[in-house]
Amino acid sequence: ILTGLYSGEKFSKDLQPAIEKIPFLQPYAQSVSTTLVVIIVTFLSIILGELIPKRIALQRAAQISLLVAAPMNLLSKIAYPIVGLLSFVSNSFFKLFKMKTHSDSAVTEEEIKAMISEGSEYGSIEEGEKVIIERVFHLGDRSITSLMTHRTDIVWFDMNATVEDIRNREEDFAFSTYPICEESVDNIKGLISIKDLFKANPFTPLHKIAKPALFVPENNKAYQLLEKFKSTKIHTCFIVNEYGTLEGMITLNDILEAIVGDVPDSGQEEYEIVKRDDGSYLVDAQIHFYNFLSYFDRADWMNQEEQDFDTVAGFVLHELEHIPNTGETFEWRDFKIEIIDMDGQRIDKVLVTISEDLKEEMEDD
Repeated sequence: ILTGLYSGEKFSKDLQPAIEKIPFLQPYAQSVSTTLVVIIVTFLSIILGELIPKRIALQRAAQISLLVAAPMNLLSKIAYPIVGLLSFVSNSFFKLFKMKTHSDSAVTEEEIKAMISEGSEYGSIEEGEKVIIERVFHLGDRSITSLMTHRTDIVWFDMNATVEDIRNREEDFAFSTYPICEESVDNIKGLISIKDLFKANPFTPLHKIAKPALFVPENNKAYQLLEKFKSTKIHTCFIVNEYGTLEGMITLNDILEAIVGDVPDSGQEEYEIVKRDDGSYLVDAQIHFYNFLSYFDRADWMNQEEQDFDTVAGFVLHELEHIPNTGETFEWRDFKIEIIDMDGQRIDKVLVTISEDLKEEMEDD
C-alpha cells in the first residue's frame, strides 16, 4: 500500500486528465486517480512480487535454491559486519533493561505445521506424508492411557497353566505376546510369547518360560515410553496408577499405529465409526477419543480439553456427569451425540450428528 501510495504521484498525474473527462468525477479527479493507482500498484506488487515468486519457488525449490545459494552466501558475508553490529546493539539494549531475548531462528511447532499444510496444498508434500507428520506432533502431546488397551480388554493366561493347556485352547492366538497372571489381571507375573510357547515342553508351567514384565506410571508420555522400549528391548508394558493398580497394557505396535494409522491384528476387535445413509455416524463408544476427533479432522481439539478420560464413553460421562440412559442426547461444539446402546452401566454405542459447517469442511476435503 505504501509502495502504491508513494509511486502514485507520478502515475496519478497521467491518469487525472482521463478522469476529468467524466463530468460527475471531475471534482474528484485527483483523489480518484490517486486511489486507482494505489489499488493497481498494490495489486500488482502482491501478485508479481510475492504470490507468483513464492509459488514458483515452492514448485522448483531445488533448482532455485542452487541458483541463488552462491549470491546469497556472498551477500551474507558482505552484510555480516552490519548484521553483527545491529545484533550487538539490540542485545546490549535487552541486557541493559534485563529483558530476556529469544532466538529469532527458533521455529515453532505451529510454523512447521503451517509450512506442511502449505506444501501439501501446492503438491510438494503428499497428503499421506502430511498426515503422518501431523500425527508425529500429536503423539508428543498424548498420554499413554489414550493409546493403551484397557484392563477389561486384556487377554491373559494363568501362570499355573501348562504349555499344553494353552495350546489346546479353542480360541485363536490373536496376539504375539500375552501376560501371565496369578488368579486375576491385577497380579501380573510376566510375559509369554507365542513363539516360546510352541518351542517349550508341553508339560512346562507358563511361569517357567515367562519373561519379566515392564511397568510404567500412567503419567508417562508416548515418547517417554518409546525410549523405554528401546532401552529395555521389551515391547509390551503395563500401566499403573498412583495406587499401583493396573490401568491397561500398551505395546510398541500401539505407538506405531498412532503414527501410521490402525493396523489391526488378525482376530483383534476393531472399534468403528460407520457413516449412515442419513449422514449421521454410528460410533463404538470404546474408540479412543483422539481417534474419534481425528476422523472428523478435529484432533487439535484434544489439546484444548482438560480431560481425565481416554474413550468416547469416558467423554460422554465427563460431559453428562452421570450414567446416561438410552436415547439421552447432548451437544458439544460441532457434534450432537445420542446414546443408543447401553451394556449394563457401560456405554456401548453412540449416534453422532455433525453440524452443517463441519459437514461442508469434510466434503471439501
